[in-house]
Amino acid sequence: QVQLVESGGGLVQAGGSLRLSCAASGSIFGALVMGWYRQAPGKQRELVATVTSNSRTNYGDSVKGRFTISRDNAKNTVYLQMNSLKPEDTAVYYCNAVFSSDISLSNYWGQGTQVTVSS
Repeated sequence: QVQLVESGGGLVQAGGSLRLSCAASGSIFGALVMGWYRQAPGKQRELVATVTSNSRTNYGDSVKGRFTISRDNAKNTVYLQMNSLKPEDTAVYYCNAVFSSDISLSNYWGQGTQVTVSS
């Protein structure tokens, strides 16, 4: 059982920056993929960014060039650096981890952290 806890959300002005953290209760070294998703009011949850076990990254089109995902296996933490924030980035941001094996997949989610960007 893996517990994920997000932190770092809050209120920020448009054009500003915010750094989110996702702390795992256990090791994330074996996670196939870790990522961030977000859900704005009235919208479906969407991909923000993912990072694989070999540090390959992927970003949603709306955040490319502005957000950076990284992982620190020693600290069991995944980060999301958000720069040049826009009001449309306002959402609840969720941390996700996927562990794989030969016989099963395990998918874990954090509780979410609110990010609000004002203009």
